[in-house]
Amino acid sequence: MSKSNYKRIPQYLLIEMAQKDNFEALEELLKRIQKDIFSVYSHICKKREIASDLTQEALVKIARNLEKLHDTKSFKSWANRIVMNIFYDFVRKDSKHETPVSIEEVENLEIKDTTQTEPMEKCLASELGCIIKNCILSLPINSRVAIVLREFEGMSYNDIAHITHTSVGTVKSRISRARVRLQEELGNYL
Repeated sequence: MSKSNYKRIPQYLLIEMAQKDNFEALEELLKRIQKDIFSVYSHICKKREIASDLTQEALVKIARNLEKLHDTKSFKSWANRIVMNIFYDFVRKDSKHETPVSIEEVENLEIKDTTQTEPMEKCLASELGCIIKNCILSLPINSRVAIVLREFEGMSYNDIAHITHTSVGTVKSRISRARVRLQEELGNYL
């Protein structure tokens, strides 16, 4: 089977094929999830390089442990749990994770706009994107994780609770506090 044919295969079949040591299926599966994993990390990490490193670590861990997944329907939840566990391990190891982020670091991050807009609108959207990113990064880690998983990944409260090893009530509370804080900080911009 050619590599282009793997692009047409549903994800659950790719998982099953990869579990049977089909390297091309594993490669396609990892390509499909790489962008989503990087997106999560880019919203909760202060540096792009860290997000890239954590993404690679997560992909390797997912690939190495894929045979342990028993139900292909739970792949996304299973993979997100790996992603978050890697992030929490990183936070525990990195004593510098709570240092304030400078606006210069945030300005270097790109938030891509795929719509056709005028240059002034692009400039304003880019600036607002940096401001939003900075506000998200200023949240406490647990709130940052919860709000990113809910708002950017569209995960349910139950799934977030499962991934973060907390109760649904704790997740709701963290998201609520994060939303209030973001509304306060972004009030002048929105």
